[in-house]
Amino acid sequence: MEHYNMNLTLKVWRQRNSKDTGHFDTFQVKDISSEMSFLEMFDVLNEQLVSEGKEPIAFDHDCREGICGMCSMVIDGQPHGPWGQTTTCQLHMRHYKDGDTITVEPFRANAFPVIKDLVVDRTSFDRIIQAGGYISVNTGNAVDANSLPIEKHDADEAFAAAACIGCGACVAACPNASAMLFTSAKVSHLALLPQGDPERKTRVVNMVEQLDKEGFGGCTNIGACEAECPKGISIENIARLNREYVGAMLDGGSKNTI
Repeated sequence: MEHYNMNLTLKVWRQRNSKDTGHFDTFQVKDISSEMSFLEMFDVLNEQLVSEGKEPIAFDHDCREGICGMCSMVIDGQPHGPWGQTTTCQLHMRHYKDGDTITVEPFRANAFPVIKDLVVDRTSFDRIIQAGGYISVNTGNAVDANSLPIEKHDADEAFAAAACIGCGACVAACPNASAMLFTSAKVSHLALLPQGDPERKTRVVNMVEQLDKEGFGGCTNIGACEAECPKGISIENIARLNREYVGAMLDGGSKNTI
């Protein structure tokens, strides 16, 4: 693929804190290599701002390998940008051409308050996990891997659900700001495995209850969450969560009080 440089116009959301109304600022960046990642392009912009004595743009990043889920940006209206099943850090500038204008915003949801600029507070996800995303295990030596036979279909489904990196793109994509895809992935991957049985009923009740407490919207099966998920998490998990929840409630809906 041919390498080339480009000049771009960036319209970036700036917001001092969660109480600030925020606004878009426009920046010009020059000689951006087509081989750069989107975050590397932002590094260049921040170096430019610092050299001019201006405040750099705050944005989340960590591994830059599509694993951690930190790089939460809405790029031209799409969480993580225009490439399917790709995180922002994996989006490369060869998608763009010289003279393009790119608009970058934070993930927008009441349950994801803006901390600063493009950084949002996603600790609501942590609290959903804390409500039930765990299993009971005995202490001692590790159990032999073949001591718990698991059907291949179940193992594959659990592995696919466990691929969720908790980035929040599903929430940002949903017009209702629902976190059902995230929550259902966490419920599914444990519900499909025998290790998840002890907390199976209390898990789904507690996690859904916490989901509601955090202020996420309801799921209306629009499907935008699956379309924008960088790991391709299926909305079939939402159906599984609903079945798990109904079953738990019919069984009494008892909560884990440990």
